[in-house]
Amino acid sequence: MSMNVGSEGSSGDPEVMVDVNTTPLIDVMLVLLIMLIITIPIQTHAVKLDLPQGNPPPPLTPPTVVTIDVDFDGQVSWNGDPMANEAALVQHFQNAAAQPDQPEIHLRPNKLADYKYVAHVLADAQRLGMTKLGIVGNEQFIGQD
Repeated sequence: MSMNVGSEGSSGDPEVMVDVNTTPLIDVMLVLLIMLIITIPIQTHAVKLDLPQGNPPPPLTPPTVVTIDVDFDGQVSWNGDPMANEAALVQHFQNAAAQPDQPEIHLRPNKLADYKYVAHVLADAQRLGMTKLGIVGNEQFIGQD
């Protein structure tokens, strides 16, 4: 707010202030903002999932487990048998995916193995249709910086 105390001209008439009084405008805008906030319904960010009800019956036969080891230099082993190349690993994945009851794949990477080798095995398994896949041996990574 400003106030004109003196006049600079020789006439005794004070100068006309041409400023717009914005206080009522701000009051109206605040009331509209509060009404807008109150009237907008609260949006919930929820993901709808169809979860199974109850406990499923235990399987009649224990699942077949296949252990895949990834060594520090990228060498991949299928149940202890080293894979000569990627085509051999792909062939094993295709055979396992074609079974009616797919085996469980337990991936055991060495803690010194580069992530690209582990990611490559995971990508091949997903691409070829493996659905039961898990990483085991995570306790070796606890406490690393």
